[in-house]
Amino acid sequence: MGNRADECGSDVEIYRRALSITIHADTRTGAPEELLAYLDQIGLERHTVETAGPVYTWHEAPGHLTEDEQKRLVTRAVPGLLLAGYIVNITDDVFDPAAYQEAVAEIRGHRNPQPTAATAASTTPAPAPSRPRPRTT
Repeated sequence: MGNRADECGSDVEIYRRALSITIHADTRTGAPEELLAYLDQIGLERHTVETAGPVYTWHEAPGHLTEDEQKRLVTRAVPGLLLAGYIVNITDDVFDPAAYQEAVAEIRGHRNPQPTAATAASTTPAPAPSRPRPRTT
């Protein structure tokens, strides 16, 4: 049994498992409970397998969701994970650019929910964030 996050040196690897419609979010061995709880909280389902050695933990998008709903769910998790300082990779086939932009906009809105007229007039909008690029090894 392998762990994609350990293999890639990241905290979370989000991908569609080969020969499957299931979207996985693999976390590194020994991932902090805060990370695992966040993935639980956003609606991913936690799975754990205990071996003679490490304990493998991963999350899956719920199977009752449509393919598009699964993509939106996992993509919307990415900005919050990045903001919390985690290293996250998500494959192109499960990444939803519109869902990413919506999640970023919501995060920005929570940081400064009611800007004053003076600050709104003096600031220019930040460029739209681009899709996070996977790390290369």
